[in-house]
Amino acid sequence: MGSDTLHITQTLFKELFDKYFDPLCRYLAYYSANSMIVEEVVQDVFIKLWEERESLRIESIKSYLFTAAHNRMLNHIRNEKRYHTLIELWTMHEKQKGLSGECFDIEEFSDRVQHAIDQLPEKCREIFDLSKKEGLTYRQIAERLDISVKTVETQMGIALRKIREYLSAFYPRNSSILIFIRSLVR
Repeated sequence: MGSDTLHITQTLFKELFDKYFDPLCRYLAYYSANSMIVEEVVQDVFIKLWEERESLRIESIKSYLFTAAHNRMLNHIRNEKRYHTLIELWTMHEKQKGLSGECFDIEEFSDRVQHAIDQLPEKCREIFDLSKKEGLTYRQIAERLDISVKTVETQMGIALRKIREYLSAFYPRNSSILIFIRSLVR
């Protein structure tokens, strides 16, 4: 394929998908026994390949796909660990406070966090997702979206403020929410 840009047509994309989907899933099974997660990660790799097909410069499609799958899986694992760590910290904090018999529903809290994120303005949500779900730095986000780093910082500030405001309506006077929101900034 050389150093030329690989022209990915719909036909070639389908051939690549058919040829590499199962081998990529088997490869990622070493990282996770959850086949749904593995398949989701592989699908994400192919979605990114299709979305960026015009600008990608690929010497070896096989190397590209396996490297992309590996990196995306590691990002997923890192984000899952961060999420579980945050929930554990939050739960410990709630228990230490002794909420006088109140019971806290983690699933409900997670749903509310996701709803708060879903309510963000489109560009703000996109920047937030690139930072938190894909683990990109502000500089990487700025380059990908062709905006300034300052714009990314501003949009992240807006996102965090709106998420905090949304959650504090459900959990007034709950300092655990502040701990959770501050941990999103990391």
